[in-house]
Amino acid sequence: MADISLQLGQYLTERKWLLAVAESCTAGGLSREIVSVSGASGWFDCGFVTYSNEAKASMLDVPESMLKEHGAVSAEVAKAMAQGTLAHSRANIALSTTGVAGPAGGTPNKPVGTVFIGLALRSGQVYARLLHCSGNREAIQNETIETLLAWACEHIQIS
Repeated sequence: MADISLQLGQYLTERKWLLAVAESCTAGGLSREIVSVSGASGWFDCGFVTYSNEAKASMLDVPESMLKEHGAVSAEVAKAMAQGTLAHSRANIALSTTGVAGPAGGTPNKPVGTVFIGLALRSGQVYARLLHCSGNREAIQNETIETLLAWACEHIQIS
């Protein structure tokens, strides 16, 4: 994953952009991967680990009504987390993760491995993407991180 983190850093540096993240199911792993690259302090602003619904609401302004209606593991919440991250940072781009990493917590509608990733740009675009990850908890978290970093690179290239 170091290669994709390095590439992300290069894209952000070229555009003079800052990145911020909000994590739930990756619980800090995304931030750890991002700052594994030397020089990340030049383009990484901050990270929020908002594991509970209360933290999502209080730190990122995710509406409690949205959490109740859609659940924390939803496209709506992934988008709101990314938007809240932009609102509480200096970033030009924000990324978010929310999902069921397991082994417990899955439901028939949202089984283990169900993850939503979010991306918001300061220019106003907001996106969410559903992932169906497999493997154990660590594998699900790693797949989420790798997919999100690659997706961010794609968006930065076209922005």
